[in-house]
Amino acid sequence: MMQGHTSLLLVVLPLIFAPITAVLPRGRLTWLATMAVTSICAVLAGMQLMMVIDGGVISYELGGWAPPWGIEYRIDSLNAFMALIVAIIAAVTLPYALLSVEKEIPERQVPLFYSAFLLCFTGLLGITQTGDIFNLFVFLEISSLSSYALISLGRRRQALTSAYQYLIMGTIGATFFLIGVGLIYSETGTLNMMDLAARLPGVADLRTTQTGFAFIMIGFALKLALFPLHLWLPNAYAYAPSVITVFLAATATKVALYVMLRVLYTIFPEGVVAATPTGDLFILSGMFGIISASVYAVYQANVKRLLAYSSVAQIGYMALGIGLGSATSVMASIVHLFNHALMKGALFMAVGALIYRIGSSRVENIRGLGRQMPWTFGAIIIGGLSLIGVPGTAGFISKWYLVLAALEQQIWLVVAVILAGSLIAVVYVGKVIEALYYKPPVEDNISVKEAPMLLLLPTWALVLANVYFGLDTGLSVGMAEHAVETLGIIAK
Repeated sequence: MMQGHTSLLLVVLPLIFAPITAVLPRGRLTWLATMAVTSICAVLAGMQLMMVIDGGVISYELGGWAPPWGIEYRIDSLNAFMALIVAIIAAVTLPYALLSVEKEIPERQVPLFYSAFLLCFTGLLGITQTGDIFNLFVFLEISSLSSYALISLGRRRQALTSAYQYLIMGTIGATFFLIGVGLIYSETGTLNMMDLAARLPGVADLRTTQTGFAFIMIGFALKLALFPLHLWLPNAYAYAPSVITVFLAATATKVALYVMLRVLYTIFPEGVVAATPTGDLFILSGMFGIISASVYAVYQANVKRLLAYSSVAQIGYMALGIGLGSATSVMASIVHLFNHALMKGALFMAVGALIYRIGSSRVENIRGLGRQMPWTFGAIIIGGLSLIGVPGTAGFISKWYLVLAALEQQIWLVVAVILAGSLIAVVYVGKVIEALYYKPPVEDNISVKEAPMLLLLPTWALVLANVYFGLDTGLSVGMAEHAVETLGIIAK
């Protein structure tokens, strides 16, 4: 029973504390409460993953109602791993948040900020825990609505328009998903994921089922920011408060990718997926996303926006893995999901440290800061090397497995695109390094000091994780292999 309670506590704990933080007195008490919640959830997520590894799938019946009549939390190695990623990123982000939030968010809005953060955290964790597809929609809306509010709290006026653009695109995506769920429900009469997996093969040939599948995939392609449905992402990341950029970049799109894997390999039978050109569309979207977003990144004048376009390109790598459809390629996508959370979390934290000191992340304003802020500069270098995929970093591991998957199927164009994307990444990462270290400093930056320790410690925790998981792949690759077995993907 403790197993089920662990799964339930992961969702209930931040949900209960979200309204509590909103009414706490102003000051650091709200931050302390939020940090305590995220830390406890990180421990619970780690316990849950060990329970799944040791004892297999966890099934928890909410309210004592047996599935499929009641809502079920069903935890296997894939979503236990996803919950751990979300919880760890949140726990690492919160120490960083203290000074960053005080700098970027008006004091009267800080309690509401942490309340919305916990709601977003609740939604993302709920998506990873639930075994009910409509309940998944509910958690999706909780995380999305709170994300819109969090993005709008950015210091510049563009934050409001960015949040509005994200709201419109997110609403369209959620509507598509809900229509798809309605169509599937009309044919099966169930919302439980495992019950759907059992009933859908009998209605796989119906046009309603195939249309529902298409609507669900398009809805989450928008949430994933899959090219060319990515237009909301660059502005959202560029103008959100630094802490929110870190958190969303490292978690939100990863959870959307998890849902796609769950839909493709757990819920829908192979016949429905095969009846649509899903694999080819993922491959095309991935290749075009990698090249075009990487090229766009080269020409950005704002480092946060540059990294946002880089995120679209990295999502392209994950899409390639899904499109290739082999055990190796899907494993590569899951590993890259994990590694990208580490590398982009570290990079956005480092850029947030620059913003903390000079109030800007524009390339022209950060010139020469590498000498005054050597630890921040070092974090950008190592995070950038991981982004490129240099051996010895986490980014190399996932790209290596993706290349192996393409070579297995002798799709040479995919190999060429992966290599080209890495080469273009050298250009835009080099652009940032050049501005920080080789350009003459802006007059106002001459007296700038290194970022505070409270910003550097979480940043370097993720930087060192990029190095560690580039050398020891036991957790990342091991869990990805376990997840691929859970999904029942047969090696091609």
